[in-house]
Amino acid sequence: MDKREIEELRQKVGCAALLEKDGWKVDVKESTRRAIKYRRDSNIIIVIHEGRGWFDPLSPAKGDVFSLAEHLGSVGFLDACDRVAEMIGFVPSTPAWQHPTTPKALGSIAERWGHRVKPRPGSRAWRYLTDERGLPADIVRQAVVCDRLREGPKGSMWAAHSDSAGVLTGWEERGPAWRGFASDGAKELFRFGPARSERICITEAAIDAMSLAAIEVHRSDTLYVSTGGGWSPATDEAIRSLAMRANARLVAATDNNRQGDVYADRVRAIAAEASVHYARSRPCAGDWNEDLTGLAKRRRTAEQVDGGGPPDAADLAGGCGVKAPA
Repeated sequence: MDKREIEELRQKVGCAALLEKDGWKVDVKESTRRAIKYRRDSNIIIVIHEGRGWFDPLSPAKGDVFSLAEHLGSVGFLDACDRVAEMIGFVPSTPAWQHPTTPKALGSIAERWGHRVKPRPGSRAWRYLTDERGLPADIVRQAVVCDRLREGPKGSMWAAHSDSAGVLTGWEERGPAWRGFASDGAKELFRFGPARSERICITEAAIDAMSLAAIEVHRSDTLYVSTGGGWSPATDEAIRSLAMRANARLVAATDNNRQGDVYADRVRAIAAEASVHYARSRPCAGDWNEDLTGLAKRRRTAEQVDGGGPPDAADLAGGCGVKAPA
């Protein structure tokens, strides 16, 4: 098979076809248009580059459709070519995306962010964060004051990612029926808290960062950050930069699952290379927002029994999963 034939196969067969034929299923809740997550048992493959590329978030494995064929069991490149060729004409099913229509002509990241209003009490994004996700109003208010949040389409919220100089690079998008990241944006870190903090808690989502801040009563010595559900080269570099500051303490506050443990190991390795303090803070449930909403439910039950007042951020401190201060 010559190079031209190989390139034709690469163009005709996407990674999704191999995965679906092999029994993998799309995790719609955890996918975006640009990064489709496939699961089989406890294994994960994320398809990118419009179906032409893939990577395993739990290992260094990545590549094109041919390397995916080998990853799925083909023995050698020739066997992988045969497996890919068998998929010609196979059309994988299309996920039922629920996403606001993207404008045909996109402005710059800064322009699009600037055109969106900030959440305010009673707005759809504010209600989503405080009612559906259980964030205390004072935490949301502080994030708004720090210019970390915007109102997205259809009741969603945008949470800003920025570089070490404070320049906006993109934003996490979360809403009742949608999750994604800014088109043409770049994941680095969502940052909430004093910029020069020595203690840095690293989570996987902006809502988790704010949830942990609520549980810890927004410690004044802590910068809560989010990787946006991924681990880009810019994210890795940003965390390494934070680890270089004097007296830095890195807390891996990633999710309570296999992927969270993989990310925590990366934080631990960075801390070891920089010779700084490291701690693992694990939520009781899957993530910190689940812990936060669970604590709030228990508080509401206690109110009904004891007749106490409504909980605020301070009432939520000391919950399950938060280790002693690092």
